Amino acid sequence: MQRIYFQTFGCKANQYDTERMRQELEARGGHASESWTEAEVCVVNTCTVTNQADAEARRFIRRVRRENPDLRVVVAGCSAALRAEEYAAMDGVTGVVKGHDPVEVAQAAQRDSLVQIGLRRTLDRKCAFCATRLARGVSRSREPDEVIAEARLLAGVHPELVITGIHIGHYGHDLPTGSSLGGLMVRLLDEIPDVRFRLGSVEATEIDDALLETMAGSGGRLVPHLHMPLQSGADPVLRRMRRWHTREQYRRRTLEIAERLPALGLGADVITGFPGETEEDHGATRSLIEELPFTYLHVFPFSPRDGTVASELQREMPVPQRVAGERSRDLRELVQGKGEAYRATRVGDQVTVVLEAGGMALTEDYLRASAPGGLVRDRRALHSGILRMKDRGLYIDLNPDPHIQSPGS
Repeated sequence: MQRIYFQTFGCKANQYDTERMRQELEARGGHASESWTEAEVCVVNTCTVTNQADAEARRFIRRVRRENPDLRVVVAGCSAALRAEEYAAMDGVTGVVKGHDPVEVAQAAQRDSLVQIGLRRTLDRKCAFCATRLARGVSRSREPDEVIAEARLLAGVHPELVITGIHIGHYGHDLPTGSSLGGLMVRLLDEIPDVRFRLGSVEATEIDDALLETMAGSGGRLVPHLHMPLQSGADPVLRRMRRWHTREQYRRRTLEIAERLPALGLGADVITGFPGETEEDHGATRSLIEELPFTYLHVFPFSPRDGTVASELQREMPVPQRVAGERSRDLRELVQGKGEAYRATRVGDQVTVVLEAGGMALTEDYLRASAPGGLVRDRRALHSGILRMKDRGLYIDLNPDPHIQSPGS
C-alpha cells in the first residue's frame, strides 16, 4: 500500500482540490500519511498568487527531500501550471501536473519516472495582476445536482460547508439551466437542513438582492460573513488592475449589505504599491477602508507575476518595494483597530460556533474564540454560547446542550 503525504498551499479552493486528490489516490489503494518522513510519495498542491507562494513550495520540496531522500514528489496546482519546467528540474520530483485534476495526480503518483501532464483548456486572462486565472483557466460551473449530492454527503460529517471556487459569483453563467449562486444557495438550504453554509470569496457587485435576502432570512444558516475582494480604493488603480467595479460601486454595495446584515464579518483583499499607485491613491484606499465596516483584511504589497499585464506595467511605472511595504503596514494597523472594535461590540452576544482543532471555535461572522476543552467528540455539531472577552481575546461560554442541529432550529 503506497503511503502518501499531502501538502497544500494557498486558498480554500486548493484545499478542496487536495481532498479530491486524496480520495482518488485512496480509491486506488493509497494511504494518507501523517508524516512525510514515513511516506513514499509527497503530493504538493501549489499556489501562485505571489512570488513568495512559489518560493514557499520550492523550499518545502527541498526540505522534505533532505529529510526523506527516498521520497518521490508530485507537484500540482496553480504554480505547477505556470512553472512546470522549474519544478521538473528539482531533485526528487517525479511528476508535474499542470493543474488540479485528481486522476492525473494519481497517475503521476504511481509512476517512478518523470512525467508532465499539461493543461487541456484555454487560458482566460482577467485582472491585470492575477496569475491564478492564468493557471486555472476559464470559469467552469458544476451542475447543481452534483453540488447538492456532494454537500449532502459532506453534511454527514461536517456542521459547516464552505462554498468555494474561483470567481463563485459567476456560478451558473456557463450552464444551460440558467443557474446562479443565489439559486444554488436556496436549494442547498432547502434540501440539506442540518448544516450551515459559508460563502468563499465573492465580488461585491455580484451579490445581488436575492442572494442578500437569502442570507439575511436564513436564520444564520447562510452565515453573515462575506469576503469581497477590493484590491484598491482608487479608481485610477482599479482601471489599471482591470477590475470590473469602481470605488463608488464597491462602496455603495458594501453599505447596502451592511445595512441589511447588522452583525457582519467583512473581509477583503487589498494590494498596495500596484504600478503607478500614488500617495493620493493610497489615501483614497485608506479613507474607503476607514468608512466601510471591515472586520479584517488580507493586505499584500504588489508582487509581479510572469505573464500578466501587471508585470509589464511594473517596468513602466514601478512603485518602490519599500513604499509598498509601508502602505501595507499602514492598512494592516488600520484594520486591526477596526477588527478589535467590532469584536468588542459582540461581547455578551449569543452566537453559534463550529469547534475547530486547537481548542478554538468559529462564529457565524468569522470571529475565532477559545473554547472549553474536552469537546473533540462534538466537532460534528454546531454549538450555542455567549461570547466573552479575556486579555483582549474572545472565549465562549457554551450552552449546556452541545448538540444544536442548526442555528435556525
